[in-house]
This record gives sequence, C-alpha cells and structure tokens, in this order.
Amino acid sequence: MARVGIREVATLAEVSLGTVSHYINHPDKVSPEKRERIQRAIDQLGFVRNNAAWQLRLGRSGTIAYIAPDVSNPFFATIAEGVEQRAATHDLSVFISNSNRSRAREDAYLELFESQRVQGMLVSSHHPIDDRLAQIRSRGIPSVLIGQRAADPTQPSVSIDDVTGGHMAVQHLLELGRRRVAFVGGPLGIRQVADRLEGANSAVREVPGAVLEIVNGTNRTIAEGREIGRAILARPADARPDAVFAVNDLLALGILQVLVHGGIRVPEDIALVGYDDIEFGEASIIPLTTIRAPHEGFGFAAVDLLVDAMSDEPRPDAPKQVIFQPELIVRASTTGR
Repeated sequence: MARVGIREVATLAEVSLGTVSHYINHPDKVSPEKRERIQRAIDQLGFVRNNAAWQLRLGRSGTIAYIAPDVSNPFFATIAEGVEQRAATHDLSVFISNSNRSRAREDAYLELFESQRVQGMLVSSHHPIDDRLAQIRSRGIPSVLIGQRAADPTQPSVSIDDVTGGHMAVQHLLELGRRRVAFVGGPLGIRQVADRLEGANSAVREVPGAVLEIVNGTNRTIAEGREIGRAILARPADARPDAVFAVNDLLALGILQVLVHGGIRVPEDIALVGYDDIEFGEASIIPLTTIRAPHEGFGFAAVDLLVDAMSDEPRPDAPKQVIFQPELIVRASTTGR
C-alpha cells in the first residue's frame, strides 16, 4: 500500500497543501473548522507525518547518537542509561550502538549517524579518534568523547583521571604490605589502560623493594580474567604475585573466580583490586575492592557538553573537558572484611 501524504489529506479535507502543513506544524494558525476537517481526513486515511523529512527542513533531528565499545560491560551500560535520562530532559532521543571494540564497526556507525544527520554524537572509543571527530564536526555535527580525555583541546570530552586512579589502586595494595603486584589488562596502546599503568608504576617507585609485573591482555572481559587467573594458579606458589590490580572489574571478577575455586585465599594469599565499581563487584562472593568511576555522571556531563555544543550560541565559559576524580572503594578482596 502506498504511503499517504499530505496531498491526499488536503484533497479529502478540501483545503490547500499549505493549510495542511500549517495544521501539522502550527495548528494555531488554522481555523477550528478547517482543523476539524483536516483531523478527520488524517484519521480516515491513516496519515503519519514523515518526521525525517520534517526534521530535515528544520535543520535538526531531535536525535543524538551514543557509540559504546561494549554494551555487555555494565560500565558502558550505565553510561548509556545516564545518557538516555539526561537526553530526555532536553527532549532528545538517543540512538545507542555497540562497536564491539572494532574500529571498522565504529567507523561504520560514525558514517551511518552522520548520514542520518543526528544533531550530535557521543563516542566511547578505545582508539585515537580526535581527527575523525574533527572532520565530522567541520561538517556540522558536534561530538563528545566519553571515557578518554581528548588530545585536541577543542574536542569536548568527559573522562576520569586514570593516572590518579592507577596510583590509588596500587598504593592501597602497597600500604597493606604487598610487594609483588601484577598489573593485568591491555592492550597497552589504549589511552585509559596506559594511564592506569602509569599511575601504578608511580606508586611502585615510591616503595623500595616493590615490583610491578605487567600481564598484558586484549579483551578486558570475565573470560579473559579466568584465563589469566588460571595462568597465575599454574605458577609455583613462590612465583605468584601477592597482589593483582586489574584494569577493570570484569577482569578482576574472572581472576577472583578462578583463584577462589583453585584454593587461593583472597586476600590472604593474593589481594585483588579492580576498576570501575560495577554492581557485580560488590555482590561477588568476595566483595571487590575497586576504583570508582562516576558512570552516571559521565552520561549526564557528556549530554550537557553536547547540548551546549549543539546550541546556536554556545556558552563561552562552558568547559571543553570534564575530568572526574576517582575514588578508592575498599572491600574484602584486599582487607578480608
């Protein structure tokens, strides 16, 4: 069946095309008698306005996009929830997509959302992306980078001070008397991972006799955490670390599961710290010490930055980069209580 347009509505209501257009966009400019005839025609024909075309004429879509690297990770799912909540207060709808940590999929979504003329984009990426976002911005679509601080000072971003977070995690382990710390996570080329490692290294350098072993990874998932846990378990007892700092809670939970099932006492034999403070960490069999990142605040702050960037008159004093400070959350995986 062919789509019903305003021409058919105008014919049935016996009014002009312009009158139907006024009724749709500015009903107060149409007389009550004509409004009634047009509405009867719309109901009879089953007319539905083509919002895409209407929004294109207005030059704005009322829609933004959020590209997440892994929506199965509760950290990014919570950010997405915050984005949706904040966007709703600005009467914006949100397209949410999952790049699955693939640069090719990320690029494909950037192209798709640009072609759909969304008003703005929010992007959580594990790759250098400032240049790509600058190109899109030059064509009229602003963006905010979430999770890593933008290298370009003109690119808005929302991030956490990961160097401080890494330092906090390892300093806590060292203050408990641990001296053989394993840093677990990667790839090290990811800015957030590299910053957490930098902070961990700085903490170790402050304590004579402390050493930091780097266990590079690829996926930062529970499954990868289990693999690393099995590798640690396979070592002789005197070759194991006495503490582990995992770059996210998913890795830490996978490691924790294998160590406990393998008879390793946590934290007596190996103390364990994660990062992100996802809900599952507190609810695990041994509650997980972690570095808290304000995921909800990420989504709210990112939408606020984007709304300002989308404004016809952006505030001159509006911040470009918002950097949250991390918080150490101490639980039983390091203290036993």
